[in-house]
Amino acid sequence: MSEEKTPGAASARPGRRTPLVIAAVAIVAALGITAAVGLGGNDDKPSGSGSPVAVVSGGSDSTKAATVLDRPFTKPALVLTDTKGQKYDLRERTKGKPTLIYFGYTHCPDVCPLTMSNIAIAKKKLPKADQDKLQVVFVTTDPERDTPAELAKWLPAAGDPSFTGLTGDFSAIQAGARQIGIGIDPPKKEKDGTVVSMHGAQVIAFSPTTDQGYVLYGEDASVDDYAKDLPKIIKGENP
Repeated sequence: MSEEKTPGAASARPGRRTPLVIAAVAIVAALGITAAVGLGGNDDKPSGSGSPVAVVSGGSDSTKAATVLDRPFTKPALVLTDTKGQKYDLRERTKGKPTLIYFGYTHCPDVCPLTMSNIAIAKKKLPKADQDKLQVVFVTTDPERDTPAELAKWLPAAGDPSFTGLTGDFSAIQAGARQIGIGIDPPKKEKDGTVVSMHGAQVIAFSPTTDQGYVLYGEDASVDDYAKDLPKIIKGENP
């Protein structure tokens, strides 16, 4: 879980917390996949209880950024609004396409833009045909501020103009995230005026052959990790 304040808490320093994740305990122990980047928060309780469990058997290779799930996630039934203000049915629009999904927000000071940048750089290393196949979907966890116009302005700078940005009703977004094991909390405003947003920092890769979310990346996945794995993900193979 990432806990991040929008700028305004300059005196605070990022810190680490106990990883919060709605996935198998084995994954947490092996990879620590959920970010806990804090700027002085005080909520240590996991969110999103009751979410699906990502199952990995046979242990995990801690030298690999990717965790291949034995029990893949079903793609969330999310119908939200894209950067053009149009309805976007996630299942319908990404059906049969290799897809990376990430939940974050545009005022995020570090983890979200870094994740989008890493994926964008890795994508550019792919052959043009594969670049055209790959779908990258960024779903905001802060829909009140992340309007379609705000997402349209932020995504090209943080990642790539081809990335899809989605916003909508927070409860629908939270439910969709929970379906793939990611916990998010409503943004909350503190006394000093800063806004705190807590969200899981995982990227889930969905296969073009099954439309199942079968690969999970934590916040530490690098450009090289994505560059190495994306050619296989585009084919629906295990990285």
